[in-house]
Amino acid sequence: MKDDYLTIIKLIERLHRQFLEVIKGEIDRLGIRDINNIQALILYNIGTDELTVGELTHRGYYLGSNVSYNVRKMVENGYLIQERSTHDRRSFRVRLSDRGLKVRDKVEEILDEQAGKLGETGINEEQLRFTGQVLNRLERFLPHAYGYGPVR
Repeated sequence: MKDDYLTIIKLIERLHRQFLEVIKGEIDRLGIRDINNIQALILYNIGTDELTVGELTHRGYYLGSNVSYNVRKMVENGYLIQERSTHDRRSFRVRLSDRGLKVRDKVEEILDEQAGKLGETGINEEQLRFTGQVLNRLERFLPHAYGYGPVR
């Protein structure tokens, strides 16, 4: 059981890294040099919404990245528009600029292409749903097992 559990953890990490490498390769292929793969994923997750940095952090998992730093760089490079919140003058809200929307659309194309190719691997929707359910249970298990929070 322990060996299988560790194998799954390693696979999740490798899968995430491979996904980020595909994103980076496609961005490089487009000649975009002032944004990285994590930033492209952040743009995708913002989508058409307007969010605070805190909301953005809770919405996605950006392993090994500083979301505030990435947001600042994307504002500087014209991918995000940042405005002070009207409700809380201490916080800022961000939304995608036209330039950011183009990157977000490219990530959407990549995901559509990957979803289309999944069928060629023999992986079907039922298997993906089941895998997602197991991973969600594992995600809830860790904090609960060590007293870091309630089981969700």
